[in-house]
Amino acid sequence: MLFFTDKVQNLVQAHLTVLIKTMPQRAGFTFCICPDAYITREFIHTQLATCPPEGSKAWEEHVHWGDEELSAQFWEQLTLQGLFGTPRALIVRNAQAIPAAVWKKISAALAKPNAQCWPFFCLENAWEKGQPKLAAHIAKLPCLAFADKQRWVWRSAGLDARGLRQYIQKRSTALGIRYAAGALEALCAAVPPDAATIENELQKLAVFHGTAISPAMTQTAGWKPEFDIFAFIRLVQAGNTLAAWEQISRGKKDDDGLLFPFLALLLREARLLWQICMGERVRLHPNDAAQKQALARTLGTAGVAKLIKAVMYAEWQVKAGERSPEQALDALVAELGLLFAR
Repeated sequence: MLFFTDKVQNLVQAHLTVLIKTMPQRAGFTFCICPDAYITREFIHTQLATCPPEGSKAWEEHVHWGDEELSAQFWEQLTLQGLFGTPRALIVRNAQAIPAAVWKKISAALAKPNAQCWPFFCLENAWEKGQPKLAAHIAKLPCLAFADKQRWVWRSAGLDARGLRQYIQKRSTALGIRYAAGALEALCAAVPPDAATIENELQKLAVFHGTAISPAMTQTAGWKPEFDIFAFIRLVQAGNTLAAWEQISRGKKDDDGLLFPFLALLLREARLLWQICMGERVRLHPNDAAQKQALARTLGTAGVAKLIKAVMYAEWQVKAGERSPEQALDALVAELGLLFAR
């Protein structure tokens, strides 16, 4: 048996006290306020790696969606202690869509911490004028106020035109990619301010061209969404409805799974056209810039408002049970044909 003097014991105790104070302490729960899902995911993974759970077990990730009804499993994971003590990272995407009444229940549950659960609530609203735009019932939540006081709220505006170059440089350095003169500027002009898209394009450049990138090589990074909504609009505008329908049908096999992603893309395009009409500075792909500006001038604010109304009405018809997704899609395309034919 070993015996330590009081002096040695005091030194050991002092060392342990300093060590405990310097160890990162995980938050009881975390609010992630950022419109970019990829950047949010990287932040969450960094937090989980920085604050590992006690023992040999790793965090077990569970993802739920705020724009869907939160399941019984969510409430069990949030409030109950697991039989085997497995540490859980409870990630709620699109938490801004959770109804006010449900938020009250969540806030009450968070007042009773669960040692096995680390909840992350991702508020993915777009920012306005450098500030997140939160619904009033979320901004007034007691749990959000408490988290803010405890520094458990992480805020990031995501990427914009100013931060795009810096972000690409940072990720390129991590991947060992170097650029010849003019190549970085060409790449910045070819990708949108979306971290996931940028990551995919950088990985693609590294695979196909190695680590030394010339301006010509960045042409492979000409980004287009999986479904080109503006190409669809141009087809409808030209009266080529059959080709427009063929483009839609390549999205998914069933209309039920196609309608809502299609509406989301169309609504995003409508907002972009509205910004152009209002004279705001927006980032456009060079190949489509002139045509989108021309379309915005043709429609005007009244036409763009009709487009937004048509999208929202199609969604309401399905959710209210007035029409099937297929019927709503038929009616919407017909209405778009009349609108864009102006």
